[in-house]
Amino acid sequence: MNTFLPLIEELPENHPVKIYYKEGELIQNLLNEIKNVDIEKDFQKYYNLFNHLSTIEKRFVRKENQLFPYLEKHGWNGPSQGMWSFHDNIREMFRFVNQANEEKDFSKIKENLPHIIENIERLLDIENMRLFPNSMKLLSEEDWKEFYEGDEEIGWMLKDKPAPYPEVEYVHPSQDFKDRSLSFDTTNSFHYDEGYMTPEQVNLLLRFLPIDITYVDENDKVIFYNRGEDRVFPRSKGIIGREVKFCHPPKSVHMVLRIVEEFRAGTKDVAEFWIPFKDKMIHIRYFAVRDKNKNYKGVIEMSQDVTEIQKLEGQKRLLDWD
Repeated sequence: MNTFLPLIEELPENHPVKIYYKEGELIQNLLNEIKNVDIEKDFQKYYNLFNHLSTIEKRFVRKENQLFPYLEKHGWNGPSQGMWSFHDNIREMFRFVNQANEEKDFSKIKENLPHIIENIERLLDIENMRLFPNSMKLLSEEDWKEFYEGDEEIGWMLKDKPAPYPEVEYVHPSQDFKDRSLSFDTTNSFHYDEGYMTPEQVNLLLRFLPIDITYVDENDKVIFYNRGEDRVFPRSKGIIGREVKFCHPPKSVHMVLRIVEEFRAGTKDVAEFWIPFKDKMIHIRYFAVRDKNKNYKGVIEMSQDVTEIQKLEGQKRLLDWD
């Protein structure tokens, strides 16, 4: 018996925990329907139910990226370790049954589907009896009020999108300057759309990205490039402040100028090319930069060596350092 349920019913509508419980009811209903469907005689019904159940991934991601970090701030790290691993086990089961579904291998489906059902029902029990009751004890009302923005970005399993909790005017992250308790020092940091970094950290991030980046502003002047260890194309400080039309060879400058013109006019947002260069395959992309009012603010050019990426096949899930 879930003695915590009466407390859930008393929560305000659209409280994050109440939404989790509504999802939990949906999940249990889907599981019950799947248990009772004849997979071979009514495969399409089963397939639709299974696909709906597969959207439990949204619930997993919300917990892992929203709920668990708040629990860590309050000293409870267990869910980030044990429950996340449980999620991954269930994900692997879904991948296996998904493959069997595509092949209509009914014997594999019938053999492995019960494991998914059993593990999800076990997970729901752990959530109801331990995860959510403890979360309600640890997290403050102010904590819960911060959830909706991230939850909305990830999504829910429910047919109808929950209304904001609490019902307040939405504030985009770039305009959100509310002070929050963070687990790291923000001295000398700047607030970006999603988080805080010092100028030194930004510089390190750009330096170690395995991609060449050049930023041309709205006046067609090169204002930045990142100095990585292994650049695809050579750059020097002399290009800073230079007009972009003077930074490309004559045979290709006409294309660059057209890209800039189309971006500025708002008719295009992306252009890409791939070329062989010094025994490597180089992927070159241009992206229009616009502010929140869609005003043109320049172009980002990105170049990346994709030679080894092109060779990838199958999958690699394990670390091969040993």
